[in-house]
Amino acid sequence: MNKLRSNRYQLSLGLLALFIWLILPLAADEGMWPYNLIPKDYLAKKYNFKVTDDWLNHLRLASVAFGGASGSFVSPDGLVLTNHHVGRGAIQNLSTPERDLIKNGFYARTRDQELKCRGMVLSVLQEIEDVTDRVLSAEKPGMSPQEVMAARDKAIAEIQKEATEKSGLRCQVVSLYSGSMYNLYKYKTYNDVRLVFAVENDIAFFGGDPDNFTYPRYDLDISIFRIYENGQPLKTKDYLKWSTTPLKEGDLVFCSGNPGSTGRLLTYDQLLFLRDVSYPFSIDNLKRRQAILHEYANRGPEQERIARNTIFGIENSLKATTGYQSGLLDKDLMAKKLAEEQQIRQAVAANPELAKEYGQAWEEIAQAQKEFASFFKQYQFFERGNAFNTVYFSMARSLIRMAAQRDSQNRQMAAGGGRMMGEMGPIPDDFEILKLTDSLKQLKEQLPDAQETRWLLGCQSPEEVAKALITGTKLKDAEFRKKLMEGGTEAIYQSDDPMIKLALMVDPIARGVRERYENRVRAVEVKNGTLVARALFRLKGTSIPPDATGTLRLSFGVAKGYVENGKKIPFHTTLAGLYEKAQKFNYKEPYSLPEIWLKKKPALNLKTPLNFVATIDSIGGNSGSPVVNRKGEFLGALFDGNIQSLPTRFVYEEKVSRSVMVDGQALIEALLKIYDAKPLADELLGRLPAR
Repeated sequence: MNKLRSNRYQLSLGLLALFIWLILPLAADEGMWPYNLIPKDYLAKKYNFKVTDDWLNHLRLASVAFGGASGSFVSPDGLVLTNHHVGRGAIQNLSTPERDLIKNGFYARTRDQELKCRGMVLSVLQEIEDVTDRVLSAEKPGMSPQEVMAARDKAIAEIQKEATEKSGLRCQVVSLYSGSMYNLYKYKTYNDVRLVFAVENDIAFFGGDPDNFTYPRYDLDISIFRIYENGQPLKTKDYLKWSTTPLKEGDLVFCSGNPGSTGRLLTYDQLLFLRDVSYPFSIDNLKRRQAILHEYANRGPEQERIARNTIFGIENSLKATTGYQSGLLDKDLMAKKLAEEQQIRQAVAANPELAKEYGQAWEEIAQAQKEFASFFKQYQFFERGNAFNTVYFSMARSLIRMAAQRDSQNRQMAAGGGRMMGEMGPIPDDFEILKLTDSLKQLKEQLPDAQETRWLLGCQSPEEVAKALITGTKLKDAEFRKKLMEGGTEAIYQSDDPMIKLALMVDPIARGVRERYENRVRAVEVKNGTLVARALFRLKGTSIPPDATGTLRLSFGVAKGYVENGKKIPFHTTLAGLYEKAQKFNYKEPYSLPEIWLKKKPALNLKTPLNFVATIDSIGGNSGSPVVNRKGEFLGALFDGNIQSLPTRFVYEEKVSRSVMVDGQALIEALLKIYDAKPLADELLGRLPAR
């Protein structure tokens, strides 16, 4: 822009900045901050804490990404600590009817006893590079929303491909501030991961679903793995030393993890779409699955063992989604969001130059939400695969799409999907038939007149279709999957496997709704979301945190209790409280305790802190995140939030919203006094050379 226009533009932005500053004050310790955007000045001013690059780099390299969750290195010999519920899938896969590791726990007393986890891949973020200019320079004046999205996507794919080939690392471009900033994340990955320790389910998930997302809490939600490289335990200098200083209320604490997603920068119409369309569908879907899974689990002990991990995930998602929805159903919260947006839009509209650049963005996004609502169910059932709830359909679809990706030379994506094709534990046919039958019933109930429904089911019932598909598929065999993967598109299209045939039938339908979504919804949101975000981003820059993106973030707060219904809730609970609550409910599920915890109670120091809360800003995906003190020492692992924390997906609040952590002191006490695991405790404490 020319100098005169630039001066006018800066003046306009300055006036708008002042207006927005008045209506949108900084929200205390809000923020899940990318490691290259840490508010160092804020931390220095409020907490007298100087954040150094060395401190940040050490914590970043000690942070480990699990699939959709978090963990940390806690010894120089590759020990990785996370939540039991994060490691639960791997623990379940290692279990058998004769060796139920979920129920009875596990401890490898020697390295030889550590159990290799099939398919588990852990990642460590090595580097962040700003690639904003390169991505946005692909956008040219006059481009349609679809052309803007395609140009950005092409630039992103090129950046990722080049970075992967150059570095040998897994590379991902991450969009921040609704597309106003793009960062390239480079990860080192590890696929030889072995289980070292897991507590029993009764102590990991004490209180069960009734206590999930509540506080006070009494869970030792911990599992420990070890990363191997070239057949030997990984040697790393970047691990978290164990804190031996008790945590005090008011202490500054930090959390390093991978929060999944927040919606604090969404427009009001996007929030309405979630409230009125997306969340009701999700909640209904989760309730259906919860019901059929409990019906299956009630058939017998072995069925309960098979279903329990899926039940855990479903119930956790259901409670979380219901909590998010509660925020959007809160009239005060929605009124606040609407008022904030209206004030910004009025400020933009009052200035012709700003109105020309930003004015239509909100309305364009609103129209995109209406468009999406018109085919949302088709998108969920066919593209998201909700109509086909079985692991074998997911495999079939992955094979088909990997072959297409390979044909288009997208090697990185194909390789990533290939990890899904390895060995897996046995899955009973009746379990998969039950799930698939119900999802096909749901399709028939919600889209009864759709041509696709009649085409897929024909004259058969959902039960008949599901039984034929599950009993007939050969995708249970790893060798069969491998042959299809290696044979590519030709082998897949020639296959007579019924599940492959189903996935091939569904693929054109899914492609159609996906293209409609990409062109009429996502493209509009990408282009106009960037414009909306720029009004804030250009004005306040990186002084406001971006929404969570499932990538490594640092958040901070203080260890602090709160007041609920006039009652002071303490910032930590103790082992004594655990036994008191179990006794209150007569040790009946979900408040039962493992036998060994009852037997060895006299040996414990019951004053040992078990869980604690802090004002740390977190969301799903932070599970397993290490929480550290000013020295970067390990204090505990985040495993939950209280129920009041769920609406903070959209608006941050610290009066009663809290993150909930397992205290490291409780783990050491249990290792020494309950599990006879002194060598592991010593490795964590750094007292002896690692085993």
